[in-house]
Amino acid sequence: MPSSADAPRPGRAAWALLGALLLLPAWIAYGRPTATAVLAWQAATVGSEPWRLWSAAWVHLSALHLAANSVGALGVIALGVAARVSWRATLAWALAWPLTHAALGLAPELARYGGLSGVLHAGVAVVAVVLWLRADRRERRLGLAIAAGLLLKIGLEAPWRTAVAHPEGWDIAVAPLAHAAGVASGALLAWALCGPRLPSTRPGRT
Repeated sequence: MPSSADAPRPGRAAWALLGALLLLPAWIAYGRPTATAVLAWQAATVGSEPWRLWSAAWVHLSALHLAANSVGALGVIALGVAARVSWRATLAWALAWPLTHAALGLAPELARYGGLSGVLHAGVAVVAVVLWLRADRRERRLGLAIAAGLLLKIGLEAPWRTAVAHPEGWDIAVAPLAHAAGVASGALLAWALCGPRLPSTRPGRT
């Protein structure tokens, strides 16, 4: 059972609200060239325009891109709610949002990026770690299964080979590094915020 410090209802509500904050502006911005120019992650300007570390998630370059990420976002929201995530898990996902995009600077050849997929991978990684940390065996196994699926997907995409891929059936290029960065940042932040706490070293009263 969740502890009183990690009550499920506030955590689930916060998770759903964060998902809405990712998804709704993406729908509003779609099809607006001016918004795309201002919001997209751009290697040349992200240092002087840091809002792009957040706003890049709202940029989609085709209807298929937006539709796929919308379905994915709804799935990640449902996954977190079903997993009864805590508010700490939601905070981990929120912090992974800009961190995922900041990691794109590791690929100098990637000049421009937009989309929800990196942050969605981060959300799934957060849920995987949260479930794995639970005492219930079934939840732990589910967390491990989700983590294994993520690692398999990242391995198949091989982000170390190319910054930009062109998967069959897609009408846009894909940045595998964004997916890998999302998984790494989401998992690390989930462990840092939701993992075992070190015992207090404050001396007790005598």
